[in-house]
Amino acid sequence: MRLLLLSIRRVTLFSRHRRYYYTSAPIHNSLIPINPSSPSPSLVISSSSFSTLSHPNGDGKIAGPLVEYERRIVAGELLDGDLCQLGTLRELQRLYDELVQSADACRLDRYSASAKPTKSSNWFWKKFVSHSSVSPVKGLYLYGGVGTGKTMLMDLFFHQLPASWRAQRIHFHNFMLSVHSRLQKHKGLEDPLEVVGLEIADEAILLCLDEFMVNDVADALILNRLFRHLFNNGIVLVATSNRAPDNLYERGLQRDLFLPFISTLKERCVVREIGSSVDYRKLTSAEEGFYFIGKDISGLIKQKFQQLVGDQSAGPQVVEVVMGRKLEVPLAADGCAYFRFEELCDRPLGAADYLGLFKKFHTLALEGVPVFGLHNRTAAYRFVTLVDVMYETKARLLCTAEGSPLELLERIVTISDAQQIAPRTSSRSRKSDDLDICVDNELGFAKDRTISRLTEMNSREYLEQHSRMSAEQPSS
Repeated sequence: MRLLLLSIRRVTLFSRHRRYYYTSAPIHNSLIPINPSSPSPSLVISSSSFSTLSHPNGDGKIAGPLVEYERRIVAGELLDGDLCQLGTLRELQRLYDELVQSADACRLDRYSASAKPTKSSNWFWKKFVSHSSVSPVKGLYLYGGVGTGKTMLMDLFFHQLPASWRAQRIHFHNFMLSVHSRLQKHKGLEDPLEVVGLEIADEAILLCLDEFMVNDVADALILNRLFRHLFNNGIVLVATSNRAPDNLYERGLQRDLFLPFISTLKERCVVREIGSSVDYRKLTSAEEGFYFIGKDISGLIKQKFQQLVGDQSAGPQVVEVVMGRKLEVPLAADGCAYFRFEELCDRPLGAADYLGLFKKFHTLALEGVPVFGLHNRTAAYRFVTLVDVMYETKARLLCTAEGSPLELLERIVTISDAQQIAPRTSSRSRKSDDLDICVDNELGFAKDRTISRLTEMNSREYLEQHSRMSAEQPSS
């Protein structure tokens, strides 16, 4: 009966929207596939919600993210009935429709006359001629808790865009690494950020940034001036984040210099919170054999590492990362790299080093992940970044740890959480008072995301996706 109803619904949907075609570009899907026969609430979308705008290139009609979302629900590819996601899809559809209507004014199509580079787009010429081309379309800033589907929804939106548009989807880590690399290249100019802003705007007018976060004072000071240049050059921003704009870089050093950026962000973007009672990443099926809990079990992980590399001979290797830096890999073979925890997270390494590592290796064997607290807060920051980079690149993690993902980070709390911890009383022991609690807002907000990702990275669905990607792109 369920299959019959789905078939009828599919016919109704296609009949109602026969003027549209559907793109089939793959997206990063943070919602798990489901069995169409399983019961789920019905989701009804009014036909008045959909776009009827022509394709900018004149080669058909575009459905947009809202119609594609409904199509995937009917096909049983996504869970049904999440009203929080539906509300966000309406905002994405609003943005999509406005961009199609204003494609020429926004200079989106790289092949149109309006997007051709002109004399006024040269950075040297702009030193003498005042020029501002703020986009007539406001962007969108999506924020909410972990596992609510923010990345999936943004990717769904991005992959509905015409291929001819100057649009880019990039993780915020990668974006900032690119900015720093460009600044290094233009070192010595009077205002290198102005040149960087022009370069980025020339490459992509529509900029989709996943996981917008600010926890570094250098990035905080750059963002205000950089985005002033970007918005003045017509950039439309679509961003996802775990934090509301007003909570970005909370209690950070010299935050007063960062506050104008928050005002600019809210002026140039519609801000929408997306919530859900479900963490979709934790609905995945558990897979045993890659995450081992216990101390002094280095022999076990080395045995598992050897099973992964098979007959390949493992040995030290060197990986080149950005700006001439090199990362030494203690043991590597067949796309797998082996490190002790302190070799990756107790040394001054960052996102650039981790990205360089996973451009060459698809699997990381990590020995001895500790429980985090005040005593190893810096290592916790690096571990969070490492997990983010692994998740973004769909790398596989084989590790030994002192506890479950939840136990590793349970001593990390936000300021708000810390204020709710009961004060010392005579009935509490000194041992309880001396817990290694780390009060850190940035880590506290990143905690749930890291726990969720570690959980998903050990799921059958994630590991199957990793296997498919590894087969398509064999290690060098």
